[in-house]
Amino acid sequence: MDNERVGSVVVTEDSKPIGIVTDRTLGLAVGQEDDPASLTAEELMSGNPETVSADTEAYDLAVRFGETKVRRLPVVNNEGQLEGIVSLDDLIATNAEQLEEAAKVIEAQSPGYAPDER
Repeated sequence: MDNERVGSVVVTEDSKPIGIVTDRTLGLAVGQEDDPASLTAEELMSGNPETVSADTEAYDLAVRFGETKVRRLPVVNNEGQLEGIVSLDDLIATNAEQLEEAAKVIEAQSPGYAPDER
C-alpha cells in the first residue's frame, strides 16, 4: 500500500471482490496484534465488501457512501469483476472542482459579485 500510495487493497477471487484491507485495518492490527506482520490479507480483510457498478452516478455514490458508512467502494463490471475503486475523497474532490467551475460562471455573470473573503 505504501509503495502504491493507496489506502486500501481489494482482495479478489476469480477477479471478483471478496474483501478489502484498509490502512485503518492495518493500523488497528499493529496496536492489537503481537506480530501484525504475520497476518494474511484474508485475516485482515473485511469480507463481502459493498460494491458499485462502473456506471454509478455521483449522486448515487454519495447516497451509497452514506448508507454503507464506508470510505471506499470497489467498482465492478456487469459480471461482478473488479474494475477499480472509488473513494469518498474522490467524490468530494470531484464535487469541489465542479463547484469551483460553477462559482466562476456565477462571478462572470454577476458583475460586482465576490464571495466573502474569510
